[in-house]
Amino acid sequence: MRARLLAMSSLVIATVNVNGLRAAARKGFVEWLAGTKADVVCLQETRAELDQLPPEVAEPDGWHVVLVPAATKGRAGVAVYSRMKPDAVRIGFGSAEFADSGRYVEADFGPVSVASLYLPSGQVGTPLQEEKERFMAEFLPYLVRRRTEVEAQGRELAVCGDWNIAHQEADLKNWRGNRKNSGFLPEERQWLSRVYEEAGYVDVVRALHPDQDGPYTWWSYRGRAFDNDAGWRIDLQVATPGLAARAQEAWVERAPSHDQRWSDHAPVTVVYAG
Repeated sequence: MRARLLAMSSLVIATVNVNGLRAAARKGFVEWLAGTKADVVCLQETRAELDQLPPEVAEPDGWHVVLVPAATKGRAGVAVYSRMKPDAVRIGFGSAEFADSGRYVEADFGPVSVASLYLPSGQVGTPLQEEKERFMAEFLPYLVRRRTEVEAQGRELAVCGDWNIAHQEADLKNWRGNRKNSGFLPEERQWLSRVYEEAGYVDVVRALHPDQDGPYTWWSYRGRAFDNDAGWRIDLQVATPGLAARAQEAWVERAPSHDQRWSDHAPVTVVYAG
């Protein structure tokens, strides 16, 4: 596997919050998966057990599937679909509280580890926001430790998924109206700055598109948010510097129209040089 991955001309990784994998499968996810050029696909908010999925989703031709549901039925859930069988898989990040939350899975593919992350969304003034804060407090030290580990092994890591934080004003359309809302709180944005500045990871899409508003990855189903492109950029590929330096191009696979969406999020795809 290691030799095969090193020999590849590129590694293509896609990530998307499917907003319920069973619903997404009925709306177009199956067709999207069949047509994607990605080698690895990270999914979040799958909200399903493996035996609840149709064969074309649970065992699609040409794909290996690692599905990690949450202990609480119908919540969260992450997955990694890959054309190559993973060398190893790790569920969770060493947190006792979030061990069975269906929010993190990491798979090794030769010299590159790819993780699917679903960071809690939070809601100001509620226990949901407290949960999000506890998650962030435990997750940042893990990112620091994990980068040290993979780089000591001569390897790289990409943490892909729904981070549920818009980092800068350029990352959401209506930033003025969301300054007191979860996802754009000053303390959340500062935490994400620490991921980049202290832990040393790179926001791959922003590095490739430094002066662009967006590209947005999530639009509310309410009103005409999608039609007006009033979105948020919260779905990220965050990579160790060595892997980020190999990123050649990145794009958001925004649906052509509102009625062709199979999730309220859109896939974020990045091509990394081999």
